[in-house]
Amino acid sequence: MYAVQSERARAPSQGRESGALQFRPARAEDAEACAPLIFASGVREFGFFLGETDDRCIAFLKFAFTSKHGRFSYQRHRVAVTGHDKVVAVLAVHDGRNIWFDDPHVALMLFVFFGVRCTVGMLLRGLVLESELPAPKSSQTLIAHCATVEPLRGTGVFSALLTHALRAGPTHHEPDRQVVLDVLVSNRRAYDLYERLGFVELPRRAPISRRLPRELESVRMQLMRRA
Repeated sequence: MYAVQSERARAPSQGRESGALQFRPARAEDAEACAPLIFASGVREFGFFLGETDDRCIAFLKFAFTSKHGRFSYQRHRVAVTGHDKVVAVLAVHDGRNIWFDDPHVALMLFVFFGVRCTVGMLLRGLVLESELPAPKSSQTLIAHCATVEPLRGTGVFSALLTHALRAGPTHHEPDRQVVLDVLVSNRRAYDLYERLGFVELPRRAPISRRLPRELESVRMQLMRRA
């Protein structure tokens, strides 16, 4: 069972953040709110991959989020919102059967936003990063870009959003489908949360690449308990 069963959660008293939360697919107009959260979900990873300032990374994510395609698209994301439709949490759901054009699309987004000279280096670093954060297999659904606004962290908002996203997606009708996610070894708070939600660590496939900073060492976890 998940830590939060309901598809609604009540936030603690946080001024304008308080009240019943609702969950829905992300929209293109959520880019302004979601881009900083997506960046916060992987500051070190995005910093290595893009090699740009935080502001530039967020600007790129905002740009890519409005696209109808690709791993950064609003089409791949679900959000938790307040009664005033303010985004307070986000996550992405990547079905391994539908990611064939993700890499070419990311390359296109990078080229359009950063130009060809920067894009070449980004793609090379992306290949190194993918050795640690591999794309999901066709039998897997990958949960990514998990983030909650700081005032509501630790209140159950993310747990409820994850429950909703899985119930709304193909994994609800395909009980044998694997649900996986990646977490930095150093991020014990997130690791412990995922354990409480029923994820278990999978064995490493290979040692971390020597071209990857040690701080980006990650583990893949698989969901073993279903709602």
